[in-house]
Amino acid sequence: MSIRVLLADDQALVRGGLRKIIETEPDMVVVAEAADGLQAVDAARASRPDVAVIDIRMPRLDGIEATRRITDALGGMVRVLMLTTFGLDEYVFSALRAGASGFMLKDAPPEELVDAIRVVAGGSALLAPAVTRSVIEEFARHAPRDTPPDPALDELTAREREVLLLLCRGRSNSEIAADLVVSEATAKTHVARVLMKLGVRDRVQAVIFAYEAGLVAPGAR
Repeated sequence: MSIRVLLADDQALVRGGLRKIIETEPDMVVVAEAADGLQAVDAARASRPDVAVIDIRMPRLDGIEATRRITDALGGMVRVLMLTTFGLDEYVFSALRAGASGFMLKDAPPEELVDAIRVVAGGSALLAPAVTRSVIEEFARHAPRDTPPDPALDELTAREREVLLLLCRGRSNSEIAADLVVSEATAKTHVARVLMKLGVRDRVQAVIFAYEAGLVAPGAR
């Protein structure tokens, strides 16, 4: 089955370029386009794409609020991959909270974009290497510190807390398996249980949860 993609960018040339890149892939199809955030929300509700590729800065309704409305309305049915011009775009932190599952820089090579769409469509989270740690740590510095511990943390076993800390260090399933000396399938199961117990969609949201809950301090490795 093809990955159904929604493109939302206020520049027609950018949308056209993205469409051309995506439609050369045999496993992808563009099902809708939008020129602003409001159109993106309406298009997502109407076309039910697997992945919405949304520019973080758009007129009428920015990409952050569009993402929030899409994820609120459609939940995990639509994954959002946000496009940003700068590695430390000031809006990236808010977009993480809004439910974005991935970020790509607009000047990324075409092959990285289509790979990112596949990763996000498959249920994983993705941050471009240029933004990963710096974005999450900067997010953590802005996160409130006076909130009480989230009771969801108490649901995690000691091993699951260990897995969550490894996720915060950017470890993949294979790296987690190596660190814990378990099989990759076991590591994958641990990660899935962590996400389920915390009630989050993906690894990025799990990392945000850990920072906001005070389990990890900014700058920690």
